[in-house]
Amino acid sequence: MVRSDQEGEPAAALRLVDLRETPLDVAEVVAALDDDASGGLTLFIGRVRDHDHGLGVRGLEYSAHPTALESLRRVCTEVAEEYAVHAVAAVHRVGRLAVGDIAVIVATTSAHRGTSFDASRSLIDSLKAEVPIWKHQEFADGREEWVGSP
Repeated sequence: MVRSDQEGEPAAALRLVDLRETPLDVAEVVAALDDDASGGLTLFIGRVRDHDHGLGVRGLEYSAHPTALESLRRVCTEVAEEYAVHAVAAVHRVGRLAVGDIAVIVATTSAHRGTSFDASRSLIDSLKAEVPIWKHQEFADGREEWVGSP
């Protein structure tokens, strides 16, 4: 296995980077990051909640720009370059989701937990800020809202 903290190999740390219309699988992400050198695996799971801005949420739909996957790979590569991680994964849903569905999973592994915690937080924060994925929320009272759209 090539680790990202070896000189010149951050791209080897990218184990699973994808946008999907199908349900996300936590076990798939964990398996993709498996290696004996990693003492820490930090996983973040983002789910569709039943409320936002004090309003009930019925469901939502994610749309992605055609460059979104390329942007997601770039963000993952930047995290692998900045942190001494062994592996990186980021998978985001697109399409219709119901309350309780998993919308995004990000994870990193490293020799020690602190690095993995820091890298995973940076990964989800950068994904939300930089990857062109837009959320269309439908509220229980019939209102709608686009989040993250230009």
